[in-house]
Amino acid sequence: MSVNGLHHITAISGPAQENLDFYAGILGMRLVKRSVNQDDPGTYHLFYADAEGRPGTDLTFFPWAQMAPPRDGYGRAMEVSLEVPAGSLEYWAERLQKYAVKLDSIEPRFGDRALPLVDPHGLRVALVEPARRPRSEFTPWELSPVPVARQVRGLYGAQLWERTAAPTVSFLTGVLGLVELGHEHGWTRYGFTDAHGVVDIKEATNGRRGQWGVGSVHHLAWRVDDERHQQNVRQQVEETGANPTPVIDRFWFKSVYFQEPGGVLFELATDGPGFAVDEHPAHLGETLVLPPFLEAHRAEIERVLPPLAMPVLRVG
Repeated sequence: MSVNGLHHITAISGPAQENLDFYAGILGMRLVKRSVNQDDPGTYHLFYADAEGRPGTDLTFFPWAQMAPPRDGYGRAMEVSLEVPAGSLEYWAERLQKYAVKLDSIEPRFGDRALPLVDPHGLRVALVEPARRPRSEFTPWELSPVPVARQVRGLYGAQLWERTAAPTVSFLTGVLGLVELGHEHGWTRYGFTDAHGVVDIKEATNGRRGQWGVGSVHHLAWRVDDERHQQNVRQQVEETGANPTPVIDRFWFKSVYFQEPGGVLFELATDGPGFAVDEHPAHLGETLVLPPFLEAHRAEIERVLPPLAMPVLRVG
């Protein structure tokens, strides 16, 4: 039983306000949930997505500003890519240059056009115009500083460095249901014929094992329909010898975590119930939302969290 593409990607950032200023203020993504890391409630968990917070569109962050920078190496996801509409990369290059964002030149990747950049805390991001199957399920954010015709559509994929690619490839294709889509310049791309989300894999045989830090990807989450689908895929993962966690209720979705054979942290996340289960859709992300088991500690948590204000949104 296959997964249904990417659900979300979570990364580690520096100060929360700087993260919000960049992803909402410059990239124009909507903050759809302002919550906390449920294992470290003194840290925000910020979710950016399309206006609806649709699965497959959200990039999320733990602002652990006290962490050291990451160590590049195998066993890590090294870059996140976000889908943008065809013909929009020139707009994005001009907009990002205006804000002094570190950019590379537009480059071809597997027939796509990609604009690599680095966010304020060192996370490698690429904006991608897909050559095949552009995303059709997308709800624009009318208050975004980015025009609807140029807005980020959702997740496109990630790049993984692996010491030995074969075990990870076998897992992706045999357990999660991805297929090989191409090979170029030492990278091999895997994805889906009927779902969104690609993984590009490169062997880093002469390096060392990577390590999380500010500006690194924390985990990749894969979509499953519901708890039954999740349990079926979890069983497939367990049968490989991996050690998946029990189902954890994240309240907007149910989660199961495990490491793929190369060491990258993966998650299985259900599509529902979604971000509107505890906030009105028109007011997503405007206030701090806590899971029920932390609500009794709200006053203490709010004292610890730094203030967070929506950036001034400059259209253009």
